[in-house]
Amino acid sequence: MPVGPLPAEPVDPVALTQALIRCPSVTPDEGGALVLLERLLAGAGFDCRRVDRNGIANLFARWGAQGANRSFGFNGHTDVVPPGDPALWTHPPFSGALVEGEVWGRGAADMKSGVAAFAAAAIDFVRATPPEGAVILTVTGDEEGAGRDGTRALLDWMDAAGERMTDCLVGEPTCPSRMGEMMKIGRRGSMTAYVEAAGVQGHSAYPHRAKNPLHALTALLWDLTSTPLDAGTDHFEPSTLQVTTIDCGNPANNVIPARATATVNIRFNDAHTSDSIAARLREAAARVESETGVTLALRIEVSGDSFITPPGPLVDLVAAAVTAETGVVPELSTSGGTSDARFVKDHCPVVEFGLVGTTMHKTDERVAAADIHALKAIYTRILRDYFA
Repeated sequence: MPVGPLPAEPVDPVALTQALIRCPSVTPDEGGALVLLERLLAGAGFDCRRVDRNGIANLFARWGAQGANRSFGFNGHTDVVPPGDPALWTHPPFSGALVEGEVWGRGAADMKSGVAAFAAAAIDFVRATPPEGAVILTVTGDEEGAGRDGTRALLDWMDAAGERMTDCLVGEPTCPSRMGEMMKIGRRGSMTAYVEAAGVQGHSAYPHRAKNPLHALTALLWDLTSTPLDAGTDHFEPSTLQVTTIDCGNPANNVIPARATATVNIRFNDAHTSDSIAARLREAAARVESETGVTLALRIEVSGDSFITPPGPLVDLVAAAVTAETGVVPELSTSGGTSDARFVKDHCPVVEFGLVGTTMHKTDERVAAADIHALKAIYTRILRDYFA
């Protein structure tokens, strides 16, 4: 609910970034960040709704009519990873200090600055040039966590409430080292397979009386890693499959263990789906089982399937705004890990553009104040051109 009118002067995205950093919103704690944003947006005429689920705080804010034919959305998060030992920081991790042109603190890069920039851009835009359509902001407190009750909860609520974005921009940091150099038009899929091999324990001098689960497990892993998943696609690099751990907990050098486990992480492009890769894993496990007599049980967790928003109106709009404000033509990339765009892509076309992310999740996380102002200008231009 609105709490009274706010001054109509432009919203300073650097000051807002500092205020958000001072909210200790380590996942899953809200820390006051969404309360601050709700007050700011409601005071500017946005219809704000808290969409909390299972203890996770989420905020939906819309300016304009529900069900508008054109509604541009921004998505981001205010939760942050733990700061680690505060004594190792040059400036306290929740100080939001502005020192020599840089804003310091946990979330400065990932991604309270991005949220501040799009909130400031949205408020100033609708005040100056009220558009024929709607501007929607979805902000979660669960991007750095499991992700089950964050953006997913917001999108579920929107579907049930009849709310709709026609296009969306996720404000995650996307630039490797220089402002404007990269935007994301898709992401690889991500999944993890946990394998447990169950054999028969025995003496290493009498292997015929045992079934070695490690032999079966390593045979499976060789099967999976010896042949590339693909050679890449038009917009993606080759998919990767990495063994991240092999364990059996055996302290003895003369005992064949009864059980062994391994974990495999797969990042895959649009040549595959999580279902097709899961089928490949199960087929390989069944083959090794039949050859060795060792039981191989798989548990598969999917973080998200790959997606691509191909070059077209939305991609061109964002790229043109970046170039106009920075003089840099952004690379259209699908690199990196996952983001909440993997959920938004099922709702509407989505791209990602944000700040330089070299310090995100690090001790002494910080971002240039000038880049935050530039990001607000880019987001403002995107809104202006979108509704022109």
